[in-house]
Amino acid sequence: MSNLVKEFNEYRTKMNDVIMAKDNLVIKRLWNLDTNTYATGAINVKTKEMLGLVASMVLRCDDCIKYHLGKAYEEKVSTAELYEVFAIANMVGGTIVVPHTRRAAEYWEELNAG
Repeated sequence: MSNLVKEFNEYRTKMNDVIMAKDNLVIKRLWNLDTNTYATGAINVKTKEMLGLVASMVLRCDDCIKYHLGKAYEEKVSTAELYEVFAIANMVGGTIVVPHTRRAAEYWEELNAG
């Protein structure tokens, strides 16, 4: 696993643990809702992760983009599929999304490098 991917995953896990240890009911419910949103339903998980990635790119949330890229990788999204997701995000979000696409492409390369 590359340093870029490892550092992101370790930081995310560490800070999620800190936040969840505070035992805030609203945060717990919100995060549970998020987890359930991306579970298999009428739409499969792979498609939901691609939708989440488009939304994250348009909203320009780099942490969210990395998270959804990791999940897309786990769901066996192909590079060709991923670049169609990038195209949709750039069409919807406009050129402001280009820098996020660059960082997303870099992260995807790191995921695929093992």
